[in-house]
Amino acid sequence: MNKTELIDHIAKSADISKAAATRALDALIGAVKTTLKKNGTVTLVGFGTFSVGKRAARTGRNPRTGEAIKIKAAKVPKFKPGKALKDAVN
Repeated sequence: MNKTELIDHIAKSADISKAAATRALDALIGAVKTTLKKNGTVTLVGFGTFSVGKRAARTGRNPRTGEAIKIKAAKVPKFKPGKALKDAVN
């Protein structure tokens, strides 16, 4: 499912216009991004939790040349599914 299909589904399920569904989805995505930028977490009970993880600096290899390269430490977004989502999938 892509973003357009998700917007269509939201519009039908909530009985709202596609424009309103688009604004709602964009607002949700924006809120999650803003919170994660501040190193916060977003918990949607029954769905899951978005958080920020830290990846340590490490040494990697250039696959083309085999040369060792340094990879910087980075913050990465993480998602941990909730119990209800796990149960729905299984």
